[in-house]
Amino acid sequence: MNEQLELTQEWDKTFAQNDAVAHCKVTFHNRYGITLAADLYKPKDATGKLAAIAVSGPFGAVKEQASGLYAQTMAARGFLTLAFDPSFTGESGGQPRYVASPDINTEDFQAAVDFLSVRDDVDPDKIGIIGICGWGGMALNAAALDTRIKATVASTMYDMTRVNAKGYFDAEDSEEARFAKKQALNAQRTVDYRNGSYALGGGVVDPLPADAPFFVKDYYDYYKTARGYHARSLNSNDGWNVTGCMSFMNQPILKYSNEIRSAVLIVHGEKAHSCYFSKDAYAAMMDGNPNPDNKELLIIPDAVHTDLYDQLDVIPFDKMVDFFNQAM
Repeated sequence: MNEQLELTQEWDKTFAQNDAVAHCKVTFHNRYGITLAADLYKPKDATGKLAAIAVSGPFGAVKEQASGLYAQTMAARGFLTLAFDPSFTGESGGQPRYVASPDINTEDFQAAVDFLSVRDDVDPDKIGIIGICGWGGMALNAAALDTRIKATVASTMYDMTRVNAKGYFDAEDSEEARFAKKQALNAQRTVDYRNGSYALGGGVVDPLPADAPFFVKDYYDYYKTARGYHARSLNSNDGWNVTGCMSFMNQPILKYSNEIRSAVLIVHGEKAHSCYFSKDAYAAMMDGNPNPDNKELLIIPDAVHTDLYDQLDVIPFDKMVDFFNQAM
């Protein structure tokens, strides 16, 4: 079922390779027939069946950025890990390019679990996931649906349905604001269909305006500098299609997050502009949850949003290792 993808074989990550970790490129397919590209990381001295973790995010990033760093770091701690590009992005398949879907992107995590579950070197009863930024919300959504997922980490998470429908800090949470946004998006659909192509919305703003809010500067410092720039990253370049995230406005995720029985660790920076997503998602998840004792919200003092992308002295990897080892 897998389509043939052209995968870059050289090391083209935004982080250095760890000599203690074996790395290879792999592909797998999701339930919609889309072939996904991934980097598989495994401790070189590993034997037998390992606990495994699938990693994706941030939203608009690629596996050569933060998710790969998380995956390689956790592999160095003893896990078999899989950092993948979501459908329609990076080296993964799917047409048209640069679109997102709350359904298909949740399925991408489940497809990664499919792939890991049938590997001879993976214990199928010890599979977890990590979602970063917008993929933190997708990870929680997958955990609410997939009972094979034993443990979930959501790091510096966004709820992409909330931010698309209500704007940042819920500043556009009105019928009038949503109607105006939908009018513009549907007008763009007509233009795109007439042109036979999809207009791109632009990635992180460049050059950076002097009066840009802090969170825009935070993204610029990661995606537009040597720290995190990657040629295949949407955020580093021309961004999603203008209409690429339209369906998020009308399809909320996390509806049944308070029914997640498996273990969940939500991690966020205290000074991140996005911290309200994690605080509210945690509160909603705990509301009447039948298994509250294996859920935790961890706030990292003084950290901003992108600190949890790549700052090894800020990302609580020791905590994550203990969490997965205890939960799986």
